[in-house]
Amino acid sequence: MSVHTVVTQPFPDQKPGTSGLRKKVPVFQQPHYLENFVQSIFDSIAAPQGATLVVGGDGRYYNREAIQIILKMAAANGFGAVLVGRGGILSTPAASCVIRKYKTLGGIILSASHNPGGAKEDFGIKFNSGNGGPATETVTDAIFSKSKSITTYRILDAADVSLDELGETTLGNMKVKVIDPVDDYAELMESLFDFDAIRSLLKSGFRIKFDAMHAVNGPYAKEIIEKRLGATNGSVMNGVPLEDFGGGHPDPNLTYAHDLVEIMYGDDAPDFGAASDGDGDRNMILGKHFFVTPSDSLALLAANAALVPGYRQGLAGIARSMPTSAAADRVAKALNIPCYETPTGWKFFGNLMDAGKVTLCGEESFGTGSDHVREKDGLWAVLFWLNILAARKQSVESIVREHWAKFGRNFYSRYDYEGLPTEAANGVMQLLRDSFAGLTGKTFGKYTIQTCDDFSYTDTVDGSVSKNQGVRILFSDGSRIIYRLSGTGTEGATLRVYLEAYEADAAQHHLDAQEALQELIGIALNISELVKRTGRERPTVIT
Repeated sequence: MSVHTVVTQPFPDQKPGTSGLRKKVPVFQQPHYLENFVQSIFDSIAAPQGATLVVGGDGRYYNREAIQIILKMAAANGFGAVLVGRGGILSTPAASCVIRKYKTLGGIILSASHNPGGAKEDFGIKFNSGNGGPATETVTDAIFSKSKSITTYRILDAADVSLDELGETTLGNMKVKVIDPVDDYAELMESLFDFDAIRSLLKSGFRIKFDAMHAVNGPYAKEIIEKRLGATNGSVMNGVPLEDFGGGHPDPNLTYAHDLVEIMYGDDAPDFGAASDGDGDRNMILGKHFFVTPSDSLALLAANAALVPGYRQGLAGIARSMPTSAAADRVAKALNIPCYETPTGWKFFGNLMDAGKVTLCGEESFGTGSDHVREKDGLWAVLFWLNILAARKQSVESIVREHWAKFGRNFYSRYDYEGLPTEAANGVMQLLRDSFAGLTGKTFGKYTIQTCDDFSYTDTVDGSVSKNQGVRILFSDGSRIIYRLSGTGTEGATLRVYLEAYEADAAQHHLDAQEALQELIGIALNISELVKRTGRERPTVIT
C-alpha cells in the first residue's frame, strides 16, 4: 500500500450549506469531485495525527463507494482509526451519538436528508464536529475556501475494506472498526425513556405503525420498537433501507408518507402512527384520523417532559427555529424557562445546548430533538410520544386537544413551492424586502401588519450574526406570515411560505387549519405576487 498525492483542480460549486454539500449523484461521481471536498475537510479541521473519525450514511445510492474513498483518504491523511457503521449505515442522530460517546474528533455523514435517492438523484456529505453537531459556519467557510484553491489530495492505494462484518481491520496504518449501527443509539434511548411502561402499553393492545420509508431508520425501528419494546411484527413498515428508498421521496409529511396516512385515516386505523426520513432525523406524528403539526409536537413534548425519566429533572430552556410556530413559547412561559428563536439550522441549537441553555428544540420542518445528541432525532421523538401515551393513557387526539384548551391553538401551515426558477424566487423575496415601509400599518380585513423585517440573529453563545434568514410579516394580533428560501434542494429554488394564527377560544379549535388560515393565505399570495412572478397556481406540498 502506498499514499498517492493526486493533482487536481478546484470545482467552483463546492459550497456547503447549512446541511453540507448536496448535489446529484453524477456530480459526485465526477473524477476528483468527492475527493476534493473530503481533502478540503481534512485540511480545514487540523486533525492531530492518530485522531479517530466516525463515518456512515443513510444507505442511499453511492453511499458505499463514497465511504471507501473516505476511508482511503483518512488513512492517507494520518487518522488513527475510523468507526464506520456496518454496511455503511449510520443514521444522522446515531452518528452524533457515536461521536459523543467515543469522544472522536468528529464524523463525516453521507446523506441528502429527506431528498430522493437513486443513480440520478441526490447525494450529500457533511462534517460534524466533536460535539456531535453540524460544523460551525467558521469551519464550513474554511472548507469552502480550501475547495476553491485545492491543487492536490492524498489517498491510499489499497483494496476496498469489507463493511458488512463487525470487527477491526487495518488500512495502511489506520484501524477501520466496523460497528453495529444500532447498539449505541438503542442503549442511549433506553437510558432516556421508560421502556417498561411502553412495553406495557403495547401489550395492552395499543397498536402502532411506524413508516421507515425504506430509509435508514428501518433497522433502528425494528430493533427498538419491535424487538426491545415488543410491538407486533409488521408494526414497522418499509423497514429495509434501499438505495433509492423504494422509488419514494423519504420526507415524512402528509404528501410523501401517503401509505402511512392512508392507514392512519382508514377504517381500522392503529392508535399511533409515525414516520421518519432518509437519514432518520425527522419525524411525523399521527393519531387515529389526526395529524400533529411539528410545532405542536415540540410544545407537547415540552409540556409533558416531566413524564419521561430522562427529563424529569426539568428543562433548561426550549429553542425553536424562527419559522416554527410560537406554541412552544407559551409552554416555556408557563414553565418559567427561556425560549429562544433561532435561524433554521441545527447548529444554532447546538450552541445553546453546549452552553446548557436549552434541553428541547425543534423546527417546523418535522425535526425535533434534545441535548442527548446534537442533531434532530426522528425515532427519539417517536419514543418520547410513546412514553407520554403510556403515562397518560389517552389518545393522541385527546392529549393534543387538552393542550390546546390550556395553552390556546396556533393554527399553522407551510406552503412549499419546489423547483422554482431561482430568479423568480429571488424576485419574490426582493419585492417583499422593498415593500416593508409600504406594508407596515396596512390593514387587510381583520389583520393589521404591525411590522416587517428580514430576520437577523445574534448568537447568544459565540456572538456570531446571521442575517437575511427570512422575511417576517408580523400582525398586531400575533399572527405571522414568513417567507424563506430553503437550501435543502439540489435543483432550482424552494420557496416556503409559513402561516400562523393564534386562537385562544377553545370553541374555535375544531376548525381545519386551512380553513382557519384562509384569509392569511390570501394576504400572503397578494403581497408577494407569488403566482404572478413564479407562474405557480398552487404549492408543491402543503403541511
